[in-house]
Amino acid sequence: MEYGWQRKILSVVIYLCLTACSSTVHGVELTTARHLFDIKDTFNQPSDVAVAKNGTIYVVDGVNCRIQAFSSAGSYLFTFGRPGTGPGEFAFPLGMDIDESGRVYVADSRNQKIQIFSAKGDFISEIPVPGTNGKKADPTDVAVDGSGQWFFVADNNNHRILKFDIASKKLISSYGKPGEEKGEFRYPFLMHLHKNKDLYIVDVINTRVQVVNTDGKFVCIVGGWGVEKGQFFRPKGVAVDKNGITYVSDSYMGVVQLFNVTGTFHSVLGDPVTGGVKKFTTPVGLFVDDSMRLYVVEMLPGRLSVFSLDNAK
Repeated sequence: MEYGWQRKILSVVIYLCLTACSSTVHGVELTTARHLFDIKDTFNQPSDVAVAKNGTIYVVDGVNCRIQAFSSAGSYLFTFGRPGTGPGEFAFPLGMDIDESGRVYVADSRNQKIQIFSAKGDFISEIPVPGTNGKKADPTDVAVDGSGQWFFVADNNNHRILKFDIASKKLISSYGKPGEEKGEFRYPFLMHLHKNKDLYIVDVINTRVQVVNTDGKFVCIVGGWGVEKGQFFRPKGVAVDKNGITYVSDSYMGVVQLFNVTGTFHSVLGDPVTGGVKKFTTPVGLFVDDSMRLYVVEMLPGRLSVFSLDNAK
């Protein structure tokens, strides 16, 4: 049973292991995250964040069925979207991405479509996400190719990834099926497309991040189930910085772990105040911008926390 007492006990064991190790000189390596500011008291179960080239911060405010935008300093700018099924309306949006021109792509999960907006939140178009074998699609995230050719959709309900042509808005290909082998998924959730080359996919119930190329060919696996460093209990969000370091949030454990380019363990996000592991409450979506600022969405507290990464390399 997914939420059984065994896993609850194990989550405590994992946390104690990480915390104990992080307090020793020769224990788990830490990457210091210096807190800059929080945005809170305005969201209801936010799930994802993306930052435009001009510094505008966009947050998916899921239960409120809207996107909120903020300045690079965290000041409120504007909101777009409302509950509904029509253009510019959402039914539990989950993931998002921004293309090179600043257009905002939103995975509108219960409306089974991807919606595209201008940088100021004006509705542009929508693309239906088809189901398969009699099951509706459940698009939980979208990742946009910087060249303007494709975007990718995580279909959580059907355990697959879909590739669409941006110009024609047509489905080009799909890959993945239920399972635990390479190229198989059990509830893919959030994603990150790194340098238009590798797609990082949070494979939630398989407790790993799968990396594939833009044609769906397997590249590597990051993490896996377990109680040691570099392993996960319930991964949810993923981001990759300009140096190729991968960041993965674990919503049960309340930590963010870092991995090297090869997928091996790098460090755990650390708190410079306590000198130990930085703890979060249900962390989900992540984003790292070019100035090495890390954005962490915490779903249940309804908070976005922003950090400066002091020693990530």
